[in-house]
Amino acid sequence: MPLVEAAALLHDVDKALPADHPLKHLGHGWAGAAWLREQGHHELAGAVANHPVTRLADDEHHSLWVGDATIEERVVCYADKRATQGVVSLEERFNRWIERHGDSAGIRAARQRAEALERDVCAAAGIDPDDVQRIPWATAGLGTRH
Repeated sequence: MPLVEAAALLHDVDKALPADHPLKHLGHGWAGAAWLREQGHHELAGAVANHPVTRLADDEHHSLWVGDATIEERVVCYADKRATQGVVSLEERFNRWIERHGDSAGIRAARQRAEALERDVCAAAGIDPDDVQRIPWATAGLGTRH
């Protein structure tokens, strides 16, 4: 799935834009998607735009996304919830967000939706969530644990 690999590598591209870049006002995910479109990479925009945890927390956005999301968008969104410098469980990832940003109804909704996303993505891949790991070339190239 080259699209998933490319979108996963570029999903946080807007964080590299200068603070005064005109797209920054769009917010995380949306700015990266707009930048990718400007660069001619329209096929990556949906996965990049829809990966942030805040999209899962937003009831209206989530209800639209869950019905329209491509498998690539779902995989990138799920991967973002499991990846830090290594691969962590959803529980660990959400605990980190709660430590940094506090607990809220939105984060609890996002966690439930991430758990449903995990079930769907892992079932489609025929794997258990405990077996999720970085793809071998990324682990070797980044020198990270999986």
